[in-house]
Amino acid sequence: MPVTHPMAPRNQILAALPPEVIASLLPKLTLVSLRMRQVVYQQGGLIDAVYFPETGMFSMVTNLADGMQAEVGVVGREGMTGLPLLAGVTTSFVETMVQMPGAALQMPAREFREEVQRHASLRFGLTRYSEALQSQVMQTAACNGRHDLEARLARWLLMAQDRLDSDELPLTHDLLAMMLGVHRPSITIIAGILQRAGLIRYRSGRITILDRLGLEAAACECYGAVVRRAAGLLQPDGELPA
Repeated sequence: MPVTHPMAPRNQILAALPPEVIASLLPKLTLVSLRMRQVVYQQGGLIDAVYFPETGMFSMVTNLADGMQAEVGVVGREGMTGLPLLAGVTTSFVETMVQMPGAALQMPAREFREEVQRHASLRFGLTRYSEALQSQVMQTAACNGRHDLEARLARWLLMAQDRLDSDELPLTHDLLAMMLGVHRPSITIIAGILQRAGLIRYRSGRITILDRLGLEAAACECYGAVVRRAAGLLQPDGELPA
């Protein structure tokens, strides 16, 4: 459902652009509402538009032959969906779905490709973000293979909180199990451990983060590694090219 778009985007890629570039892009952007579990790209499907999140969060999910799903990356207002278009690729390798409801600035794929060619500052911001997202995906692969579920769940909750700016996260154990590629009883056990430690509170499909510092201590090294990498890439020194 389209709504009026803001003159000053919260999305960090767009907000970093020179004012004249933003003025050029805004007429081509539509602010749309994002519904929880809404799929914007099917695995192997066409990328017909890109989304610059203003609020909420997307998950990039791999669907396996046995019916299991596993999250390989998340996208919030620091980034965008549809990055394969930068390489001239028009289909998505993963399913991209709305993990947390919110709003995003949407642009049709054709117009996006035209604007990328027109504005060097947009290309620069997108390529920096592409590297940040690739770093997140690679670290997630290492994390899933080597770290225990308690540390992985703590890392995931921190990543979600960073993108929502809220201590309360609308999450069910079923959804967390799907995102982390495990069975629901495992999430119930680990969430119970974190709750008894006073780090979170879980009730009725909602997790409240009570102790951010404690959750950071419980998380594995992967959270900090990805945050530091993104900070270095997405907040570079110097001015963007016009």
